[in-house]
Amino acid sequence: MAEKKLSKKALSKSFHNWYYGNLTCFSQEHMQTFGYLCSMLPLVDELYDDEDKKAESMETYRAFFNTEPQLGAIIVGVTAGLEEARANGNKEVDSETINGLRAGLMGPIAGIGDSLVVGTVIPILLGIAMGMSNGGSPMGALFYIIVWNLFAYFGMKFLYNKGYQMGTKAVEFLVGDIGMAIREAVTTLGGIVIGAVSATWVSVKTSFHLTNASGEAYMVLQDKLDGVFPGVLTAIFVIFCWWLMAKKQLSPIKVMLLLVVIAFIGVLVGFFNPGLSY
Repeated sequence: MAEKKLSKKALSKSFHNWYYGNLTCFSQEHMQTFGYLCSMLPLVDELYDDEDKKAESMETYRAFFNTEPQLGAIIVGVTAGLEEARANGNKEVDSETINGLRAGLMGPIAGIGDSLVVGTVIPILLGIAMGMSNGGSPMGALFYIIVWNLFAYFGMKFLYNKGYQMGTKAVEFLVGDIGMAIREAVTTLGGIVIGAVSATWVSVKTSFHLTNASGEAYMVLQDKLDGVFPGVLTAIFVIFCWWLMAKKQLSPIKVMLLLVVIAFIGVLVGFFNPGLSY
């Protein structure tokens, strides 16, 4: 049986589906999952003739996915190469391998992409554009629209193609002992990134305190907690959310609703103080 090879047409359609639709049907529960599915559709359609095989392959990409879209194009390219290898009968490439790489790469790529693209490139381009807009000139807006879209399009296309080349040429590298070490490394790095994001953006504090007869607070719980373990409530809430989703298989929406209930009850009993005044 001849080796299956993805055509330039299928790869181009896959890339454009990701470029235009990486935020398709975006939600807090799925993020970029449906955009990923759209980008894999033309590849799976070309690689498999049997409809059951197509459905089985697409099932792989229903897992949650979210990363920085521009740099994230390389992940889509890598999985295109891996899907091609799986279609050619490589038993070492299965759904677990593909999803392990996706999950392991999306966190580090998101951290790098947000810092490089969102935190560096876009502010630089906007700074130049605002300077060109002095006096009400439209040149600044035109400069930003043209330069950003050219940068995003050709940058993403380059990364997608490089990812595809790496996926096809390095299958044995990725599935061997070295590949296992790499997956463990990127998974660890992804956990570090997630932990750093949680520590930076999530803040849970209590307003609970005890007062004496004169109304002065003599025991402020948050101060006591900070003296022993700063940020302990934040850590508890993050681990609790992970436990609900990973161990109890609750969807993110249900977890968010539960947190709303906890916050509401916490405010009613005085454990939390939203700081609102009426």
